Amino acid sequence: MKTKAILASACLLALSGCNSIRQQVNDWNGHISGNTYTIDTFDNYGTKVLTTHGERIDVSGNIVQEETFSDETGSSGYVNTLSSVITLDIDGSQMLTCGDTCIFYEKGLDPDFDFSLDSIDSHSDSIADAPIITGVVNQIKNKFGKPVVVIVKSQTGVPIYAFSGRKVTWSIPADLPKFTKLLVDGKALYLHRANFQIIDKDLIDEQG
Repeated sequence: MKTKAILASACLLALSGCNSIRQQVNDWNGHISGNTYTIDTFDNYGTKVLTTHGERIDVSGNIVQEETFSDETGSSGYVNTLSSVITLDIDGSQMLTCGDTCIFYEKGLDPDFDFSLDSIDSHSDSIADAPIITGVVNQIKNKFGKPVVVIVKSQTGVPIYAFSGRKVTWSIPADLPKFTKLLVDGKALYLHRANFQIIDKDLIDEQG
């Protein structure tokens, strides 16, 4: 039994390590460059206005100079800042965008179009559901994977998409403005000017 437990732990650690490697490979590719993506663009109210597909996509921010003033000396100068305009290079062509909600999802990651959720009504009848216990348990589950749903919303809170997975991580790219990067079971999901929630699938299944 101990041997089986050790093998199971080793497999879980290997899977966790593979997910971390996939995250790094995506970063080494220049965030989005080199992967096939679908880009869905929405207005502030969650209405889709454009869908773009590309096999070679790269996204970059744009540096602009802003004039600054010193209250002490009265002198002025310039500093480089990251603007809200992003440049998309798509199969050799270019598109600039600013202000819209853009959802980039890698080939093989498909949204749950039939998803809808108006409320979550959960209850507890076990001491094992106490926050001090579930906090530790969920940390372990998050490390090795558990069924979750990523709900993507517009800037005004309108649900757009939901993506299901077992292993979900998120990060904030330092060189892309207003972006959040999620990795769903090894597939990249980039959110530009969008809100999101990551919810345990158990909470959603309870509503059925």
